[in-house]
Order: sequence, then structure tokens, then C-alpha cells
Amino acid sequence: MTAVPASLSPAAANALSAFLRGVERRALVVAELQSGDPFVAERAVAVAMRAFVGHAANLQMADWPARFWGLLCSTPQLLAPPAGGHWSAPVAHLEVLAPAERLAMLLRIGAGLDEPAAAAVLGVEVDAYRQALAGACPRDAEGYPDAAGWRQLAEEAQARIRDLSQPRLQQLEQLRESVIGGVLPTKPAPEPTLKFNDDRRKPAPRRRQRQRAPWGLRTWLLLCVPLLLLAVVALWWWRGQAPAAVDGKGGNGLSDTGPVQVEELPDTSTPMAPGQDANAAADAAMLADPQLALAGDADFLAWYAAGGPLPVDESQPQPSRPEPAGAALETVDAEG
Repeated sequence: MTAVPASLSPAAANALSAFLRGVERRALVVAELQSGDPFVAERAVAVAMRAFVGHAANLQMADWPARFWGLLCSTPQLLAPPAGGHWSAPVAHLEVLAPAERLAMLLRIGAGLDEPAAAAVLGVEVDAYRQALAGACPRDAEGYPDAAGWRQLAEEAQARIRDLSQPRLQQLEQLRESVIGGVLPTKPAPEPTLKFNDDRRKPAPRRRQRQRAPWGLRTWLLLCVPLLLLAVVALWWWRGQAPAAVDGKGGNGLSDTGPVQVEELPDTSTPMAPGQDANAAADAAMLADPQLALAGDADFLAWYAAGGPLPVDESQPQPSRPEPAGAALETVDAEG
């Protein structure tokens, strides 16, 4: 029975779309290598996506990968692939494997699941999953596990995921948009509005009545101008009547000392010879100070004493971009 898709919020739908975008390539390649038929693989991925969106709303995002791969592996197209599948020469080893062993191997080299996660997806114990991997491992001429053959299969699976053709990518995008569109909430229809041909039925808009202030701006100006003129006249009259304390220098009264007696003291300093510097003695004492050299580095010494970090040595040229690390494919040694 297919679950009825639950309505998701736009944010949850965006998260679901991002998850499917990140897993759809691997899912399609795993399904194609399991069935040996690209059309069967597309149907399996479509069935798994539609079933997955019906359960995603009731799951935590951390449980999405296990749920999706579990639904994909439980489709009839992958559990019991139809006859007539075709595998090219680089992956011809997959054709001789039983469907269960082939699927166990593809979850490892194609889906990238570790042993506990792959075992949980298939619903088996970890030991049983390891035995399936051992049975799927390529063998050399003497019957021993072939690590080079395993690595060749893993590299071929990763290359197919990476180099998926543009038409198939467009098909995946259309499939993803269709399944996501089925869980987006529908917008409510706008409520109908009644329109009347007779304008007399429309209520007339109320006119806002402007309330005039009892005192306008012009009235305040007429009142303030005479008061301002009166203040200017009063200030001019007050300056004319005030006594002016005039001295011999400025006539503004600021140099009047009042009752304070001012007496000029005699100059007791020793007259200096022409060309003599008044600060020569102080400069000589400073230059003779043995701590003068340390005073020049006082800021650096204070920073060092406070425990500041040592500056980075930038005398050597630094690389502008780090060297990309090689993506190594992990292999699993099969148990004999």
C-alpha cells in the first residue's frame, strides 16, 4: 500500500529536494548495475522516490538515507531483476553474481554505505552482510580474492556516477520536481469579491475634515516679531547705560585687576651666551643614560612581557591554494 504523501512546508520541501539531489545519481547507477537495464533502473528509482516522500514528513532528517536506500533495495526491480540484463566489460563480473550478493557489493562501492549501515538497509546481520561481500568479491586465477578486480569495479561505479549524461540528469531533475510538487501545500483559492455595476451601492468614502488650530502660524509670527524688536531695543539701551571700565590697552575692562596688586618680579636667570641651547644639559644627560637603547624598544618589550604571540614568519612565499587531496577509493579485503 502506497503511503499518502503528507503536506510539507516550503522549507521542509527544499530540504527534501536537496537530499534527493544528492542521492539520485548514486541511486540510478546502483539500480542500473543491479538490474543491467537502464529503463528498469529508472522505474525503480521513481518508485523509491515516490514512496520515500510519503514517509519523509514523519522521519528525522538523519533517518532519511537509511529509509531511502531501504525503499530502493526493496523494489521488485532490484530484489529480483528481470532476465535480459546487460553488463559491459568493465563490470562483467557483476553478471555472474547472485542478485543478493550483487546488491550487497553495490551498496558498498556505489552507494558508499559502511557495513553496519548496508546491513541495516538489507535487514540482515553484519556477519551475514560480510559473507555476502566475500561471495561477491572477484577472484584471481588461483581462487583468491582479487583486490585489483575489486578496485576496478569500484572505480568504474564512481566514474559512472560522476559522468552521468546530461539527458539522464534532466530526467532525474524532472522526476525530483514531480515528486516534490506532490508534497507542497496547495495555495487556497482567493475569495470571490462582489462587483456592483451601480456605483450608488458603494458607500461613499468619508471625507476627512481638517481641524484648524485655534492659533495659526501667521498669528504666532505677528505676536513674536514685536516682542523680538522690543528685546533688541532693550539690549541696545542697556549697553548704552552700562559703565565702561576702560584701560589704556583695550578699553574692554578685561585687564582691570581690581583690588589685586600686581608686581613684576626681577629676572634671576643666568643670561645665556649667543647660540647656546637651553636643553643641551638635559640632552647630554639623556644620551649618557645606559638604558637609552632599551627605551627605544619599550613597546616591543612590554608586549613580549605580557605574553603576546610570536609573529608569523612571512619571509618565505606561501602557496595561494592548497594542493587538492587525492580522493582515494576505499577497498574492503574479502574474507576467504
